[in-house]
Amino acid sequence: MTTVNNPAGSPATEAEARALQDELRERVVLDEPGPPPGAGHVTGVDVAYDDERDVVAAAAVVLDAASLDVVAEATAVGRISFPYVPGLLAFREIPTVLAALDALPCPPGLVVCDGYGRAHPRRFGLAAHLGVLTGLPTFGVAKNPFTFTYDVPGAARGSTAPLMADDEEVGRALRTRDGVKPVFVSVGHRMSLANACAHTLALTPAYRLPETTRRADSLCRRALKDAT
Repeated sequence: MTTVNNPAGSPATEAEARALQDELRERVVLDEPGPPPGAGHVTGVDVAYDDERDVVAAAAVVLDAASLDVVAEATAVGRISFPYVPGLLAFREIPTVLAALDALPCPPGLVVCDGYGRAHPRRFGLAAHLGVLTGLPTFGVAKNPFTFTYDVPGAARGSTAPLMADDEEVGRALRTRDGVKPVFVSVGHRMSLANACAHTLALTPAYRLPETTRRADSLCRRALKDAT
C-alpha cells in the first residue's frame, strides 16, 4: 500500500478547480476506438472514503482481458485533498487513484472507472480526467444515470439506449444481464462509445457490474479498513 501526500499545485478553491477542468477538457481525445475487447490488460479503479478520518483509499486491479484473471493489484491511501463539490469529485479522488496506478508492477492497459466520463455536467468526469492525465484509454461505467435521461433499453443482455443531455448523447444505458437494470457507460479518453459498451459486456459474464469494478471496490474497501 502506498501512502499519498496531497500533490503540490493542486487546486485549492472551486474556481481554480473549474479553471483546471476547463483546460484539461480540451485535451480529451474522442476519435480513437481504443483496444479491442479481450486483448491485453484491463484495469479497474475505485475509491472508498472515511470522511470522519479524512481518509480516501484507492485500488487498481489489473485483469487479463481474455480470462478476467487478476494479474496485479495495488492500493493507495491518502488524505481527502478537496472538499465535496458536485461536478468536481475527481479532484478528491485523482491523487490517490494515480498513486495506486503508479504502484502497479505492470502496465494497466485500458482503465475502467466506477463512474463517469462524458456523462458529467461539465463533460469531464473521473474517467476523462484520469485519461488525460495518464494518456491511457479510459471509460466509465456508472450504477445510475446521474441527471441524464434515457429510454429504457430492451430486456435482453446487450440492449442499449442513448443517455441524453438534452439533444446530446453523453453515454449509453446498457443491459448487462437479462431483465436486470442497466449500467451507464460513457467514454473518458481515447475510446469510442461502441467499444466501451463492448468491453463492458466482456467484463460482465456473470454480474451486472464489470469484474473490474467489483474487484477494485472490494480491494479499496479493505485498504480503507486497514488504514491507520
